[in-house]
Amino acid sequence: MPRRMLLAGMIVLLTCAPAAAQLDQLLRGLGLGKPGGLTDADVVAGLKEALKVGTENTVSVTGRLDGYFQNQAIKILMPDKLRSLESGLRTAGFGKQVDEFVLSMNRAAERAAPAAKQIFWDAVGQMTFEDARGILAGKETAATEYFRAKTSDRLTAAFRPIVSDAMNQVGVTRQYKELVGRFQMLPFARAESLDLDQYVTGKSLDGLFYVLAQEERKIRTDPAARVTDLLKEVFGK
Repeated sequence: MPRRMLLAGMIVLLTCAPAAAQLDQLLRGLGLGKPGGLTDADVVAGLKEALKVGTENTVSVTGRLDGYFQNQAIKILMPDKLRSLESGLRTAGFGKQVDEFVLSMNRAAERAAPAAKQIFWDAVGQMTFEDARGILAGKETAATEYFRAKTSDRLTAAFRPIVSDAMNQVGVTRQYKELVGRFQMLPFARAESLDLDQYVTGKSLDGLFYVLAQEERKIRTDPAARVTDLLKEVFGK
């Protein structure tokens, strides 16, 4: 194609198409796009879309009644530090109270889970072209692991007060104090100190990341989980 005609074509394209689409169309027209017609913009947009879809599903799964409690993979159990307390109380006939305490920790996580969506989405918006290409070519949970490494501290700082408030609403702290009080009345009993807010927050986020990893695997391996054309194109490659 003569240089003058190529330049004229570029001018027409740039004046007729939205800015984001101009470069993609031009590169594809000149044969300079990525294999399969995917550009950097496609890859980033596809990965971000995948993470948003995965987050929506994760919040839907965990942020409902029994989302944690009935999922044995993420159910919040009695802390290791309190295992002797649990054993002693069950032996002394307080098994029902222990079960209610475990249930209430999971209820707190279920109440807090939906608030994590916007935090996830804010982090997704910061992803670069290089990040996206590396994640797309990485292992089946590369996006989740990247997400965990980059945002855990910020998520914890933002998530903890939500968990704490939810725990107070469902009575976790009160039940914990009552259990410790009952346990300390037993002969030779000694309960270790525990930051309950930190424990439940950590377990809540572990559960979210676990479910998010499952959602990422689905999108990577199951065509039926690719619910938009862009996801089909990016992950189909």
